[in-house]
Amino acid sequence: MRRELICTETATPPRLAVHSVALPRPGSGQVLVRLQATSVNPIDVKRASGYGRRLLALKGAGRFPLVLGNDVAGVVESIGAGVAAFAHGQRVFGLLGTGRAGGAHASHVVVAQDFLLPAPGDADPTALAVLPYSFTTMWLALHSTGISAGNARGARVLINGANGGLGRLAMQLLDSWGSRITAICGRGQRQAGLDLGAEVAVEHGPACIPSLPADFDVVLNFANWDDDALLASRLGPGAMGQATTVHPLLANFDRLGWLGGAWASRRDRSRVRAVVASRAPKASYAWTIFKPDRDALAALAEGVRAGRLALPIGIAMPFENAVAVFDHVSAGQPGRAVLLP
Repeated sequence: MRRELICTETATPPRLAVHSVALPRPGSGQVLVRLQATSVNPIDVKRASGYGRRLLALKGAGRFPLVLGNDVAGVVESIGAGVAAFAHGQRVFGLLGTGRAGGAHASHVVVAQDFLLPAPGDADPTALAVLPYSFTTMWLALHSTGISAGNARGARVLINGANGGLGRLAMQLLDSWGSRITAICGRGQRQAGLDLGAEVAVEHGPACIPSLPADFDVVLNFANWDDDALLASRLGPGAMGQATTVHPLLANFDRLGWLGGAWASRRDRSRVRAVVASRAPKASYAWTIFKPDRDALAALAEGVRAGRLALPIGIAMPFENAVAVFDHVSAGQPGRAVLLP
């Protein structure tokens, strides 16, 4: 039997229950994984309250009750036709997309083989379970700005939210690429930013962003939408681009409906895009939306093998204590949150 952590209805704090259902079977190109660990990301806490229902319904992921989660770490239970890269009993990690098939908060999940990676022999599944969703989202943001391993050496990169999960992973990757990082950190986190490889680290505050030089090649906003236009003013004339993962797209559609949400999102994006263009006419500007990405997973696998990528764990509990895990995330407590099926 498969045990599922069900989010039964929209509520804050979330209303959760554990249900048992028949074990799913993998189809062609799919792998059935018995989970040892899965994560609770901030998006899961927000979705439990109803966030994003209107747009996510287009992907079959907006109707309650639902199973949340995207991150997978565990052991191969069985494989479908056409799967040659994985075998029964093999340790793996990877991710699920957000869609009608449901999420990763379960004892067993069916994963497309393209979005699954072999786990290093000595890796802790709890440590692996907090990486795929966050790394993929960060990678998509990074990729949209045009920066890569080939052009990152010496590039000046400004990261807002540097002490969060996406910020930490971006710093670890960019540091290995030789970029010059300026980190905007939370209160009391400046030294942590420097320890992660930042050349300059500052604590977020009213005068923080205007005090920074306007010569950055890339800006990444992982923290606060309200900072986005001000961050764009820090781009240099030859900048590559800016990306944000904290845009108001889903919230606009939730609040204003289809027409109002579309109009507001276009207005909001155009406003910041105009600032970007005024600073650097050839620079890109992107709102990052998560989706599984094979290139991101390949980069994640390389970084894990090299020991370059890791996030601190703040709480790891079984399904029966899931409310405490969700509370950890909603309260902004330090460290990533893990469920142990």
